[in-house]
Formats: sequence, C-alpha cells, structure tokens
Amino acid sequence: MQMLYDSESFVVVHMQANEPIEGEPAPRLVRHGFEIVDKRNNREVYLDGSWAEVFQRQINAWQANTPTQEEVEEMLGGYAELAQNPIVMH
Repeated sequence: MQMLYDSESFVVVHMQANEPIEGEPAPRLVRHGFEIVDKRNNREVYLDGSWAEVFQRQINAWQANTPTQEEVEEMLGGYAELAQNPIVMH
C-alpha cells in the first residue's frame, strides 16, 4: 500500500498485490487498484481492473506533465462521483 496523494479534500492510495510467500506459486492474475477517498463527502471508491489501468495512465501523464493541485482535485472529483461506499472506521 502506497499513499499517492493527500489533501484537505482527497486521499489516493495505491493497493499493490502482495509478493507470494517463498515456495508458493505466483498468482496467475496479479491485481492492483486505487482507493480514492473523498473527505468532503465521507465516501470512498476502489478502482481495479480496467478502471485502475486508466487511472494508472493518468498518474503516468501527471509524472510527465506536473498538474496543478486544482487540476488533480478536479479529476479526482470526477472519480469521487462514482463513490457509493461510506467511510467506516474500524
């Protein structure tokens, strides 16, 4: 797990697949995803599969062309519209 972004409005965490334990076979399908937490509305969305790949391409583009915070927040706001899960503290 790696935190990629943290602001007053959003948190983005990259969830990466665990390495297999020594002696265990590697998984056939290594999955990773991104959790986007909308602090303003106390909601979160988890992107995996093709959604995660699209989001990863966006991150790669940001690394090539550093966006402003406003641009990042606007893009995250679009993903936050998908958020249906309320944040629950454990």
